[in-house]
Amino acid sequence: MNKFAKIALPFALFLILISACNDNETSVSQYDELLKKTPFAPLTDSIRQEPGNDELYFRRAILLNTNDLPEPALADFQKAWSLKKEEKYAFGIATLLTEKNPDEALRFLNTAIKDIPASFLLQLSLARGYDAAGKTDDALNACNSILEKNPEQVDVLKMKADLLGKKGNSTEAVAILEKAYTITPFDVELNHMLALEYAESKNSRVLSLCDSLIRADSLGVHAKPYYYKGIYYANSNDKAKALSLFDEAVKHDYTFLDGYIEKGSVLFEMKRFPDALKVFNLALTISPKFADNYYWIAKCQQAMGLKEEAKLNYQRAYGLDNTFTAAKDSADKLK
Repeated sequence: MNKFAKIALPFALFLILISACNDNETSVSQYDELLKKTPFAPLTDSIRQEPGNDELYFRRAILLNTNDLPEPALADFQKAWSLKKEEKYAFGIATLLTEKNPDEALRFLNTAIKDIPASFLLQLSLARGYDAAGKTDDALNACNSILEKNPEQVDVLKMKADLLGKKGNSTEAVAILEKAYTITPFDVELNHMLALEYAESKNSRVLSLCDSLIRADSLGVHAKPYYYKGIYYANSNDKAKALSLFDEAVKHDYTFLDGYIEKGSVLFEMKRFPDALKVFNLALTISPKFADNYYWIAKCQQAMGLKEEAKLNYQRAYGLDNTFTAAKDSADKLK
């Protein structure tokens, strides 16, 4: 998300550094040997001299997480929080917990917010936690609670629009994004979210919005504006125009996999199965571990009567992404 939420610079940097976690509170002492090594040793020595200094644990947590060690990072954030109830420590714990154990993150956040009830970051984390736990209505309620006090928080408006989209309420989602756009028209992520919503709902406003993004791309390296226009034309049944725009998208970024997938899917709808298969095989050379690509290869092969090859590629798609139940179901149906 962008920085319109006016999160202080240290918090913004911190948000970038946060990634995954485990779901157990772990004693810092479990990592003693690790913490004696470079680059953690200087901070560990300082902590040994000042064991009650919460800021030192926080700094080491950031360093640990930067080095892809989220578990000891979580332990340090928790230690810092136990010493002093500061927002940034709670935010660290919540963000780490949310990715792997949203329910535990929610339990922690509901307690932490009682300690710091005015914290925007923790309220935002609560909405994210509900979303990660699949509790969309609760996430929407959390967003609405923030927006009642801060109606121009663009980060929250974008989250609310995304949640509304998950509930199938695209009309309200577009209205929310349009409101956000009047506040921060320079927000690139917001422009892309709005363009995609316009494209999927066959709203011609996507064309002028994407043209403005193309004009702003002085180096001509961004594929998405062409991609969104392509989706609009594909949904409007102008397949020739859509194909040309998907071609334009991958010309601007040959690694843009979604461009290949959309082009191939349009060719598939046109029953040009061999041509579609060529597109998906080309995408395979760019990313051999993209589950969607194997799924579409399998669909083409199935349509061409190549059932054994199709079944194998459906299975490959499911093997790469075990949430891809459509691939598994398609494989199971092929005898």
